[in-house]
Amino acid sequence: MDEQEKDLKEMDQKEQAPDTEEQPQPQTDQVEKLKETTEKIWGSTKHAWNTATFKANQYKKLVQKKIDLSALHKKISAAHADLGKLIDDLREAGKKNILNLAEVREILKRIDELKAEAATLEEEVEQIRVEEVPQESAQEEVVEKEKSE
Repeated sequence: MDEQEKDLKEMDQKEQAPDTEEQPQPQTDQVEKLKETTEKIWGSTKHAWNTATFKANQYKKLVQKKIDLSALHKKISAAHADLGKLIDDLREAGKKNILNLAEVREILKRIDELKAEAATLEEEVEQIRVEEVPQESAQEEVVEKEKSE
């Protein structure tokens, strides 16, 4: 019986040996599939995160520029009121050539500067609105997709 037991053990070992060799291949395939899936999920998550943070920063910049623009428009309105009051006061005082007076010119110059600054801010607001997600992120995404394929 000892010989029969030895023969059975040898046969069992021979049968198990091929199974043992075949098992790493399916595990390797599973690991590769898991890696690919994980990379795709990570790539999608990274892209979503980059897009979300970009949009949040874009919105923050946009809101700040609009606040600045609103403040400038208030300053322009105040300068117009100052100019109107000054002109009215000078006219009542009987002054001639009101537009040639230094005080009036100073207020007009300030209004022109404020309008130029407002125009610049409006251009910046438009640039922020049309900004797209940086191309580097998009290029990284393409490279990651190519790797996973």
